[in-house]
Amino acid sequence: MDEQTRDRGAYAALRAAILSFELAPGERLSERGLESVAGGSRTPVRAALMRLAADGLVQRSGRGWQVAPLDLAEVRAVMEYREVLETAAVRLAIERASDDEVAALRLLADARDDDEERRVQDGTDFHVALAGLSRNPFLTEGMTQVLTRLLRVRWLSVRTPESRAAAREQHLEIVAAVAARDAERAVALVTAHSHGTRDRLLGFLADERRRLRGNGIAVVESALPR
Repeated sequence: MDEQTRDRGAYAALRAAILSFELAPGERLSERGLESVAGGSRTPVRAALMRLAADGLVQRSGRGWQVAPLDLAEVRAVMEYREVLETAAVRLAIERASDDEVAALRLLADARDDDEERRVQDGTDFHVALAGLSRNPFLTEGMTQVLTRLLRVRWLSVRTPESRAAAREQHLEIVAAVAARDAERAVALVTAHSHGTRDRLLGFLADERRRLRGNGIAVVESALPR
């Protein structure tokens, strides 16, 4: 196995452990202690930790590492950034996407799955695909990074069949506006969807903060740098 393959494997294994809460938010990590999780030596573990730090999933803690806590202030900031990205992306998508591409996006929006993990991934795929229709790789990459930052909170906050149906309907409305080449409606729908997601995620963290801490999941509210 070559070095790049080992590094990718260690990164994928540690990322999966963090996103599944096998490694809990706030948990302290050591390179040596992660070798069994990553299935490799300290060198690929160290490389994986550097990539995960860029993803916002781990951070330095003294001379070691820790899984990044769930941060209310960060969720607010990331959601503001997401809104800027997605409104720009949907305007460009309306100008640039073909009818066939919009039809493919509609199929993605119409996906029905009761598995929680798959449902969250479907939502991620939809928003990344929408950004991709902008034909701007920086917008697509930015949306991918945003959704990675939010993924742990989104998994925790998945709730009722009603909320799942509402998200699906909102996605389909966005697609309909893109298909109609109605930029103002599409932007309004994307903005409303973003605000609803923000309020749901923050409300969940605020309501469940004590219980999550009792389960060993660190929830903080940092002072973000200005």
